[in-house]
Amino acid sequence: MIKINLLPHREERRKQLKKDFYSLLLLSSIIGVFVIVIVGAYYARQLGIQNERTELIKKENARLDEKIKEISTLKQEIDALKARQEAVEDLQGDRNQPVFLLDELVKLTPEGVYLKSLKQDGQRVTLNGYAQSQDRVAEFIRNLGNKSEWMYKPDLNDIHSAGIGQGRDAKKVSDFTVNVGIKRPREKDVAASSAAETAKPAKNGF
Repeated sequence: MIKINLLPHREERRKQLKKDFYSLLLLSSIIGVFVIVIVGAYYARQLGIQNERTELIKKENARLDEKIKEISTLKQEIDALKARQEAVEDLQGDRNQPVFLLDELVKLTPEGVYLKSLKQDGQRVTLNGYAQSQDRVAEFIRNLGNKSEWMYKPDLNDIHSAGIGQGRDAKKVSDFTVNVGIKRPREKDVAASSAAETAKPAKNGF
C-alpha cells in the first residue's frame, strides 16, 4: 500500500488561496477607490456647473432688479409729468369755467326761476335764488343733472317759503339753495368720449 502525504500540498493551496484573496481584496479596494474618485470628480464637476449657473442667475436677477428700479423711477417721473401737465391744463381751462358756467345757467334756468347769487368753491358751485313754485325748482335741478355738459350731481340743500316785495306787490316764492358740481374741460371731454363709446353699440344695433 502506497502512502502519500498531502499535508504540504494543502498548506500551499491554503496559502495560495489566501494570497489570491488578499490580491483580489487589494484589487477591489483599488477599483473602489478609483470609482469613488471618478464619481466624486463627476459630482464635483456637476456641482461646479450648477454653482456657475446659480451665480449667473443671481447676476441676471440683480441686473433685472436694477432695470425694474429704473422702470419704476421712470414710471414715477412720467406720472409726475402727467400730473403737472394736467395741472397746467386745468389752470388754463379753469379760466374759461365762469364763461361756460354762466352760459349754461342762462340756457338751463327755466322761466319762473331767478338766481340771486352764485358762489364757487373748488369744483362745486352753490346757487341761490327764488322760484315761483317748488315745481320750478325741481325742473331747474333736472336740467342741471340731465341737460348740462358742464354741471353734474345737483343737490338741493335748502328750500323754504319766502316773501318778496311789499304791499300789493308782495309775493310768496320758494327760496332755494342748490349745490352742483362743475366739470373741468378735461373731465368734460372724457365724459363726452365715454358717452359716445357707450352709444355706438346701441346705434349699430338698430
